[in-house]
Amino acid sequence: MQPPLDAIAVRILGALVEKEITTPDNYPLSLNALVAACNQTSAREPVMSLDEGTVNKTVNDLRHRALVRAVQQSGSRVLKFRHLMVESFNLDGPELAAMCVLMLRGPQTPGEIKGRSNRLFDFPDLERVESTLDALINRQTPLVARLPRRSGQKDSRYAHLLSGDAPVDVPDAVTASFVAESGRLEALEQAVNSLRAELVDLRTQLDEFRRQFQ
Repeated sequence: MQPPLDAIAVRILGALVEKEITTPDNYPLSLNALVAACNQTSAREPVMSLDEGTVNKTVNDLRHRALVRAVQQSGSRVLKFRHLMVESFNLDGPELAAMCVLMLRGPQTPGEIKGRSNRLFDFPDLERVESTLDALINRQTPLVARLPRRSGQKDSRYAHLLSGDAPVDVPDAVTASFVAESGRLEALEQAVNSLRAELVDLRTQLDEFRRQFQ
């Protein structure tokens, strides 16, 4: 079994899938075009700033995993790259679209997936999105996981599993408590540092006072 993919590899595969569907005339992608697709500021969460060397190194790793193929078109010296997601994971159109959105934008609800995948696949309704996600969950080797519902939220979110286990949601109350506790610790550290500085000053004054009577 191959090790999980890191965030850069997932971004590269997601970008290749997206561009194959939305800009087929410019696909496969050259290394420069792939770097630009990975670093897009729209439809990307989080936004990345990858350099050519990093992308090239990761692409070579994906080629060894049989997830990317390099092609050289007739009459061109430029090496271009295409994904092998469909072949490697046996994905149909709706599954590929759902995976692409999850890979490029992180965990999302079915409604968010439907709204953000319209250029990739036109899901007719939420039921089709949910059935697609269920199919990806119920595989022998699941590609998607349903995350626990957040406090106050009606819909569950879903995440891809290409990077291993699904991310663990930290409840908002726990996050707020952690931030507050961090603030208190920072204030305490500042107070201790201030006391240390005052102690140094007192020791210096005491040494000077003693020297006056020597």
